[in-house]
Amino acid sequence: MKYHLTFSPVKYFAFPLLTSLIILSSSCRRNNSVIDRFSLVTRHNIEVSEIDSLNSLSVGNGEFAFTADITGLQTFPDYYSRGIPLGTMSNWGWHTGNNPDNFKLSDVYRTYKVHGRDVDYVHQYRGNEDPLKTAASEWLRSNPHRIHLGMIGLRITKKDGNEITIHDITNPVQKLNLWTGELESRFMIGDLPVKVITVCHPDKDIISARITSGLIAEKRLKISIHFPLGISAPNGYDFNDPERHSTIIKSGSDIETLFERKQDNDFYYVKVYHENARLKVYDKHLFYLEPQADTVFEFSCHFIKEISDKNTDSFNMVDEASKKSWSLFWTTGGAVDLSECTDTRAFELERRIVLSQYLTRIQCSGSLPPAETGLTYNSWYGKFHLEMHWWHAVHFALWQREPVLEKQLNYYRQIYNNALLTAQNQGYEGVRWPKMVGPDGRESPSTVGTYLIWQQPHIIFFSELLYNNSKNKNEILDKYKDLVFATAEFMADYAWYDPAGDRYILGPVLIPAQESLRLESTINPAFELAYWYWGLKTAQLWRSRLNLKPDPHWADVVKKLSKLPVLNGLILCSEDTRDSYENQRYLSDHPIVSGISGMLPKTIMTDNRILVFTLDTIMKKWNWDTTWGWDFPMLAMSAASVKRSEQAIDFLMMDAPKNRYLVNGHNYQNPRLAIYLPGNGGLLTAVAKMCVLKQFPDNGKWNIKFENLNRYVE
Repeated sequence: MKYHLTFSPVKYFAFPLLTSLIILSSSCRRNNSVIDRFSLVTRHNIEVSEIDSLNSLSVGNGEFAFTADITGLQTFPDYYSRGIPLGTMSNWGWHTGNNPDNFKLSDVYRTYKVHGRDVDYVHQYRGNEDPLKTAASEWLRSNPHRIHLGMIGLRITKKDGNEITIHDITNPVQKLNLWTGELESRFMIGDLPVKVITVCHPDKDIISARITSGLIAEKRLKISIHFPLGISAPNGYDFNDPERHSTIIKSGSDIETLFERKQDNDFYYVKVYHENARLKVYDKHLFYLEPQADTVFEFSCHFIKEISDKNTDSFNMVDEASKKSWSLFWTTGGAVDLSECTDTRAFELERRIVLSQYLTRIQCSGSLPPAETGLTYNSWYGKFHLEMHWWHAVHFALWQREPVLEKQLNYYRQIYNNALLTAQNQGYEGVRWPKMVGPDGRESPSTVGTYLIWQQPHIIFFSELLYNNSKNKNEILDKYKDLVFATAEFMADYAWYDPAGDRYILGPVLIPAQESLRLESTINPAFELAYWYWGLKTAQLWRSRLNLKPDPHWADVVKKLSKLPVLNGLILCSEDTRDSYENQRYLSDHPIVSGISGMLPKTIMTDNRILVFTLDTIMKKWNWDTTWGWDFPMLAMSAASVKRSEQAIDFLMMDAPKNRYLVNGHNYQNPRLAIYLPGNGGLLTAVAKMCVLKQFPDNGKWNIKFENLNRYVE
């Protein structure tokens, strides 16, 4: 095992580069030449030469993304709906349906006895439980929902005048140039070639394309602009209910058209730049751009929440901005080069690393926490799962892209009052952070989500990560202290003091990160105990850094918090699950006990021998079909933390159903979740941690070059 450590002098305006690289090994040798980042990135340019509904490719900027089919646009949405749908989505593009019954969270309260007092939880009622509560649950869960903003495709006719189907596409060759952000699509229609270049603006929600084909001169190629009803379904669109929404041409000229879109009380606008084309109204929500050129036609579509007087950028302007932005992105931040490794898994791991950086930038680097399926299609109505924010966001700080994480932490300030109200309604101090939310921060009813607690300490982890790697530590302390302290106040108050045992207990009522455990009987889940201990200790440390006295209640909880449940040298899922490694129910879902050493820094609660034995037992006994994409990075980080480097890479690259990465880099889970961005984010987090800890195998096959990776939270 060799590590080549290099330093990049370049700084990116959005992702400031720290000048020092933290490496914890005197045996590593330094290489004064920087990594050849162009070669590193471009050897993983995506190439697609067959039509497959899982091969969709996206361009985007973190706030907006456009997903294309084999034509480079959205020509065949029905075909791709069976795989990765063709989305046009943004962080502002949400719809809230009418609420004639005035449903509110109190309509779906379910009251539990929690250590002698009544506590209300926002519960999801189903089926025949209670018709009114069921209807309220469904409305509150599905609103607001992210919507599809407009399907932009090609309309091509054959010589006989009939419209082509996807089966008329021959000789397709599609390439996504990661270095420039350009998606180039080539294919044949009969004996005529078609070439489409698709790009997205890095700072504006603009999609632009240049089409080159003899079909243009023959008047057989048009641009289709089709506006759907925005719905809460996974694909976010419905073309079969035209009366429930409106599309109005607000203004138009020879080169630009402004559309106004309205659905219930929600509006948005689309500006289409179309020099050298006629706009034809085909139906209420369907429009065609008819090129008047010979062989080359360009257009741009700008999706906006508010009307703007500014002209829409041309294709050349968008293309140039894309090239500059992506070049800057790839030449800054962290990089890991595995080209000198001889392990047969190295090239595939490097591919996953590079493509995960691309995908998390276009899908997850915006101003809001991402949905698990990003800006491609809706998982859980497009809402965010804040327990997953750890997996979406930690890697940005480790790869020296801290401004992305800081930008998203503003969301916690925006929803602070909601979280405060949740805690107050339940009789707790501080703020209780939600699980499943939209931009408004309102909780969503659930049979699982509202009972989770492991998202609670995340804000402390994020803040500590930023503090550790900041040059201006006082600024970080001042900026996040209120969030850290309010979070800790809830954590300390939530822990229940058991006078008989002179200890503090977590639960019941709760569902841990391993969601296969039972709501009303789970007590002291191991991971949550460790996270509570570390989180309160760290919050107390923040008080010390700010010259504040220790909080006595926090100190008492830390001192008397229940110990990790251990039996026969194994960490149990929870204190009540003594058969954790015999009962198949408890050998399923997330093996979250590995997160005690994988996600969290070591504390006095952990013992290496027990951690190692637990990891080995998980490897032998776990039902891997039930795991999820971020479990494998978590296990790899756990193994790396106890210096089991061979096991770390085995976990990271395990051949398991939900550790599959498609040609486009997406972490496939199942037909419902064809993409799963927590897996991509987790991979980047694990690789950064393994590099900095020197935990790739020392067997001569892993000759690692990396630069500009920050150290993990200690």
